[in-house]
Order: sequence, then structure tokens, then C-alpha cells
Amino acid sequence: MAESKSLRKPVFTKVDQLRPGTSGHTLTVKVVSTKMVLQKGRADGPQVRQMRIAECLVGDETGMIIFTARNEQVDLMKEGATVTLRNAKIDMFKGSMRLAVDKWGRVEVDEPASFNVKEDNNLSLIEYELVNVVEE
Repeated sequence: MAESKSLRKPVFTKVDQLRPGTSGHTLTVKVVSTKMVLQKGRADGPQVRQMRIAECLVGDETGMIIFTARNEQVDLMKEGATVTLRNAKIDMFKGSMRLAVDKWGRVEVDEPASFNVKEDNNLSLIEYELVNVVEE
């Protein structure tokens, strides 16, 4: 381990390239809207932990998708803000795609982007169905 490993440059993905069951995406998106869906405190141990979940509509010049923000991610997802999502994954919720960043990823506030969000291509409105293919 004497030689130093160089870090790989991230490959940025566009919203319209996202597919169900994929992960490891790096995207730069604008926050279109934010809606708090769960906010509750849990008293376990000495400190009270706050649990917050918000559904944020985010997008770029190719389309939009719902991003599920958890806890401290909620504070970064302000309407009109430009954020970079690193190591994001696609979760399926009631047959539709949701973008999420877990503990292995990162949400970073970025410089305001110059693109306009394409609002007529919402990938979270597409319903998917799991089909088992039996080969004979």
C-alpha cells in the first residue's frame, strides 16, 4: 500500500437516465418543491432524536423525480436551491421511483445552476410493475 490511489472523477448522471434498482448516481439538480411528510421525536437514551422525512421534487434539464430527504438532508433541500447528490440510489415506493441518499452518500449545496428544470417529464409519475420471467 505504498503507492497512492488516485480518486476516480465522478460521472454525472442526468435525471432521464435513472432506472429502477440502480445506485451509485451522482447528479446536480435544482429543488422545485419540498413537502414534509414525517416529523417525530424519539426518546431513546439520554437525548431525544428527531426523525424527519421530506419529499422533494428535484430535477434538471432532462426531467424531474421525487427525492426522499431524511433528517439533516431536509435542511439543505430549500426551494430553488441547487444541490449535488453523491452516491444516490433509486428506491421503489408503491411502484414508482424515488431518489434517495443513504449514509454512504452525500448531499451538498452547490452554486446556482444555469439550467431550467424540464417539468413535463416527471419520472416519479411512471408506475413500474415487477414481472418474473420464466425461461424454459
